[in-house]
Amino acid sequence: MAKTPQAIRGTQDIFGADAEAFAFVVETFERVRKLYRFRRVEMPVFEKTEVFSRAIGETTDVVSKEMYSFDDRGGESLTLRPEFTAGIARAYLSNGWQQHAPVKLATHGPLFRYERPQKGRYRQFHQIDAEIIGAAEPQADVELLAMADQLLKELGIEGVTLHLNTLGDGDSREAWRAALVEHFRSVKDELSEDSQERLEKNPLRILDSKDPRDRKHVDHTLDIDRFLTDGAKRFFDEVTAGLDAAGVKWTRAPSLVRGLDYYRHTAFEFIPDEGSEAAGKLGSQSTILGGGRYDGLMESLGGALTPAVGWAAGIERLAMLVGERMPERLEAVVLVENDAGMAEAIELVSDLRRGGVIADLMATGSPKKRYDKAVKQNPQYILRVDDGGYHGISGEGDASKIVAVLSNRNPSPRT
Repeated sequence: MAKTPQAIRGTQDIFGADAEAFAFVVETFERVRKLYRFRRVEMPVFEKTEVFSRAIGETTDVVSKEMYSFDDRGGESLTLRPEFTAGIARAYLSNGWQQHAPVKLATHGPLFRYERPQKGRYRQFHQIDAEIIGAAEPQADVELLAMADQLLKELGIEGVTLHLNTLGDGDSREAWRAALVEHFRSVKDELSEDSQERLEKNPLRILDSKDPRDRKHVDHTLDIDRFLTDGAKRFFDEVTAGLDAAGVKWTRAPSLVRGLDYYRHTAFEFIPDEGSEAAGKLGSQSTILGGGRYDGLMESLGGALTPAVGWAAGIERLAMLVGERMPERLEAVVLVENDAGMAEAIELVSDLRRGGVIADLMATGSPKKRYDKAVKQNPQYILRVDDGGYHGISGEGDASKIVAVLSNRNPSPRT
């Protein structure tokens, strides 16, 4: 007998309550993005490899270690998308979306990275993503963060705080980078191996290292604030003032960075509070949603200097936090006790669905098996139909909502 194929390591088959939580995250995201008038976009699952190598950076772990790349039959190197932003930037440039700038875009779907699978992380994973391209004003950052904050609240996710930092403008960042390189070079031999490598390629990333060997050398006297130009400070002040006006709670995180040169100004992450339910499920160091302003990215793809800001969040992680918080839905099973009542049952289940009730029809097997199957689905209500037609509802709680849906039926429903 042939061996049954198994799922590829790092992928998952989502079913049952997990699939419902996944769908709830996507449905809530779609509803919230419409409230903020973000346009829906659909992106290719694969791009030319150079889109990601140029946009993300050759020295990053994503490009050097984690991408799924392959040559097509024409010999061109293609890559399964490891993130959304690079592909959206390519589409913005190649499709002439500049004419719509500033443009607010949102999407969701699968992404692919070859990394060690762990809790909430997969090699094929899914994200929701929101971007504002062509807006240089701090208000764009505020709007994106307010949208993210509202999304988490409407998902019922609590015990999460917005961690916020500024990376300054180009002049601020260059002065800051030079001071950090000088500082870390003086203790290079005491740094972790990863940070010794980052010192030459991506020194800002040393600041968010979790390795104790690095943490003891993170000197907060070298925080970005010392190096901010007046314009960069004013930008950050307007972002924080806007968040306060929007009712978004935040905390300053001076070690929060984005290492690539095209990042500017705002960087942010929503992180579980220590001791919260979210931290218990994911860990207090786990980022739930993160992003920042990337004003220099378009130039790396051959476009003009274009201000932009965006964020992304893993759907699997959000679904883990949603848990049992999904809104209650009215559910019923129509039980056909006698096949002579089949037409009536089909009409009944159709009326329920049109009335917004989640409904299923149980009409196969013996009467006992039908009943057992109906009970096993654990619906709120079971509506019974036999050769005499619909004859009542069983279940716990107030059935008035279902009765209201069926109030125009003849004969009138009886409970």
